[in-house]
Amino acid sequence: MSANLAELLGRAAASAPDRAALVEAASGRRTSWEELDDAVTGLARGLEDLGLVAGNRVVIATANRPEFVVTYLATLRARLVAVPVNPRSATGELLRMVADCGARLVVADSTTITAARAVVTGLQEAVAADDDLRARAVVPRVLALDCPPAQGEADYASLVSRPVAPEPDQLPHARDPERLALLLYTSGTSAHPKAAMLSHRALLANVDQAAGVDPPMVTADDVVYGVLPLFHVYGLNAVLGQVLRQQATLVVADGFDPAGALEHIARHRVSVVPVAPAVLAHWHGVEELADRLSGVRLVLSGAAPLSPELAEEFRRRTGLTVHQGYGLTEAAPVVTSTLCSTEAKPGSVGTPLPGVSVRLVDEAGGTPASDDPGEILVAGENLFDGYWPDRADGPVDGWFGTGDIGILDAEGDLFLVDRLKELVIVSGFNVYPTEVEDVLDDVDGVAEAAVVGVPDELTGEAVVAYLRPDAGRQEPAEELQERAGQECERRLARFKRPVRIEVVDVLPRTVTGKVAKGSLRAALRHGRDGLLE
Repeated sequence: MSANLAELLGRAAASAPDRAALVEAASGRRTSWEELDDAVTGLARGLEDLGLVAGNRVVIATANRPEFVVTYLATLRARLVAVPVNPRSATGELLRMVADCGARLVVADSTTITAARAVVTGLQEAVAADDDLRARAVVPRVLALDCPPAQGEADYASLVSRPVAPEPDQLPHARDPERLALLLYTSGTSAHPKAAMLSHRALLANVDQAAGVDPPMVTADDVVYGVLPLFHVYGLNAVLGQVLRQQATLVVADGFDPAGALEHIARHRVSVVPVAPAVLAHWHGVEELADRLSGVRLVLSGAAPLSPELAEEFRRRTGLTVHQGYGLTEAAPVVTSTLCSTEAKPGSVGTPLPGVSVRLVDEAGGTPASDDPGEILVAGENLFDGYWPDRADGPVDGWFGTGDIGILDAEGDLFLVDRLKELVIVSGFNVYPTEVEDVLDDVDGVAEAAVVGVPDELTGEAVVAYLRPDAGRQEPAEELQERAGQECERRLARFKRPVRIEVVDVLPRTVTGKVAKGSLRAALRHGRDGLLE
């Protein structure tokens, strides 16, 4: 049994050394399993030569590229802790994460090197000015990838090209699956993102749980499209983890372009396409979509809710059923999949993976009445250990409260209702934003609606709605607002109706395509009407 995720790489290199492990989507550059294993071993030794010891944190701030995979696996093989971060993070955000986790090394490429250097300078200045910070802060070293290292920085190319001949006692495998492998910063209810602590046990458990689905999501013969961000748990463990276990091929793409993605899929003969729902929406108007996806056998959607209408329209045009799943960072990440269901049900995210348990609880901690919603609780070996640094808010008695609201039907299929933390409580009554959004989405001229709660002196909270109009629509915002208000008056109880309706050109989004409701709430708190200025 594996005790370190990087052991999956060694097995692949031994059993299929010449098979392609990674393909760079744009250039077509191919890396075999043996070549990947050699690069990972060389970099792991290089990291140790830099003075890093077991448990040290390595922040990975690079674009989606094969070198990200090398760095991630080398970090784990060297018994270090990987901290992948969004390469588009603002410098202040990056500085906070680097300081919070106590990183000893920041790996940066040409797209992030300026921010990484600013973080090092910022930490040096903060340490010099703050006696308390001086006692606990670590100023990390920078490892420069595809750009010349500055004074005091290390060079990626020099480290990764080290000889790979085995030496006695070199890079011993840790045999403790409970060892911390990964820190992933995830948005919570607090003011700042917090890092979920994921062990090798949790990562490997979810890889095995997903591999136990029948029919399989990924096989050794598959070519998997890797457009999902590798710094996000979906791309990192649900996609890369399956490729490692099944010894498949990953086509690594940096960023999504509707036409470019279809060209990559055809050129590299991709057979499995894991995406976020926004990708399918972008392909909505593409001509001859079925022909361009003719080599694809499986489409997987996760990270955000997929509308039944979009899924059905995609199936009608391509003949491909979109299999949906539900997951979260704290579960490493996959919890359910429609591949586990006995039949496809519109709006369902499926039943739990083998080895994962799901139940619902009401506000009193009891079991909801049949067909009533409740908070989703998850149990399984794939759960995280709590949040860094003190393992706070982890599973209790083996169960983790996700903060998501769902309904379980008689067959065990899960239907998502809303986020608990997004619940709006108006005069003591619960308002689920999705219920209001469903009404607004039906209004003529509305392409998308997003609903949030704001503080209200009289009712505790009140409902505010943001509307994105249909593309090319020229009518005044006031007309759309009036029509939306009338529909809400017709279909919603008074306490559920928005007290304010804003029309915006675009809605802010997270990296996986979800509407960033935290940004909407922040804009309201700061009194910004324009929101996206």
